[in-house]
Formats: sequence, structure tokens, C-alpha cells
Amino acid sequence: MTPRRTAVLMITAAVLVNVAFTGLGAVFGYPDVLKQPADDVLASFRDSQASVSAWFIALALGAALLAPVAVGVGRLSASRLMRWAVPVGVAAAVVQVVGLLRWPLLVPGWAATAAGSDPDAAAGARAAFGTADRVLGNLVGETGGYLLTAAWTALVLAALGTGFAGRWFVALGSVSATLVAAGLLSPLDLPLVDTANLAGYVLWSLWLVAFGAVLILRHRRRPAVPTLLAAAGVRS
Repeated sequence: MTPRRTAVLMITAAVLVNVAFTGLGAVFGYPDVLKQPADDVLASFRDSQASVSAWFIALALGAALLAPVAVGVGRLSASRLMRWAVPVGVAAAVVQVVGLLRWPLLVPGWAATAAGSDPDAAAGARAAFGTADRVLGNLVGETGGYLLTAAWTALVLAALGTGFAGRWFVALGSVSATLVAAGLLSPLDLPLVDTANLAGYVLWSLWLVAFGAVLILRHRRRPAVPTLLAAAGVRS
């Protein structure tokens, strides 16, 4: 995981997640659709099952890229905070992937059963979907994802400081992490919490892209040093 590869993965993850999220909003009404009764959610899923499943796989892939990104970023500093950041970042990727993959792996079966002629089986499928939505979705994917993503960002910022890319880098990362963490208050149904959380992820994506751009620029500048020394007649 060179800095350049880490940068490419950062930018890829940010773009993929935002494209997939936009696609899900267009074909599935996500995430607002989750506020509807289970039967309506499963019916909406059946209507566009192939495209919805594909977008969720893309979203999960974007989330999964945070794991190698965390490993690559971990090589930018030898501080204790950065050593903590690596497993936190990997964990953030894992919980989000677990939460998202329930859609292409588990929901198709429940959706088909819920649309069947057996009322008891349909009721069981709706109940199983509701349980998975609360446990894998709300608890693991969302709550775990909010907490661990914000924590990873805070640890990285504390380890690198303003010396890495300036105050703007720390400010943007800090604001985005705070807004992402605001999603932990979502179960309380407080006003503007979901809006703040969404804004946080948009800003966090911009921060991740900027992070990658800084790494690429630093990587390009580094080879110029030995070239200048050679031109000046310096020998090692």
C-alpha cells in the first residue's frame, strides 16, 4: 500500500459510495424508503430488485475500500494514535459492509416470501426483515459505521496534525467527523439530525478526495529532490 495506491483507493471509494447512494435514491427512494412499513419496503425492493441489489453491492464495495485505505494511511505516521486508527478504520469498513450486504444476500428471499400466498410465511418474512433492519442495519451498519468512521477520522487528524496539509485539512475532517457522529442521535428522532448526518458524509467524501489529492501531489514532488541534487553535481 504505497501512498499513491492509498490515494487512488480514497478517491475511488468516495466516488463509488456517492454514485451508488445517488443510484439507490433514484431507483429505491433510499434512505427515506426505510421509514415505510416492512411490507411496503419489500414491495419496493421487488419492483427493482436487480438494480437495487447491484447498487447496494457497489455501496458495500465503496465502504469496504476503507479497510485498505486505513492500512495505507497507517503508514503515514508512526504515532500511537495512528496505530489505533488502523484497526478502527478496518472495523468501520467491516460493520458497514455487514449492514449493507443484507440487501443483496438476505432481502431477496424475504421479499419473495412476503409476496407469496402463505400468510404465516409472509408474516415471518416481514418479521425477519424488521429484525435484520434493526440489528444489521441500524445497530451494526449505521450506529457502528457512524461511530467508527468518525473515530477513525479523528484519530488520523490527531496523528497527522496541521503539518500534513494545513489547517483546512484538519478543519474539514473535524467538521465532517462531527456531523457523521451526529447520526448516533438518529434513534431519538431529533430534528435535522439525519440532514446533518447526510451533510457530514458529503463533507467526509470531499475530505477523503482532498486527502487523496494531497498524497498524490506529495508523491509527485518527492522524485524531484534527487533530480535536483544530481543536476547540482551532488554525489551520494
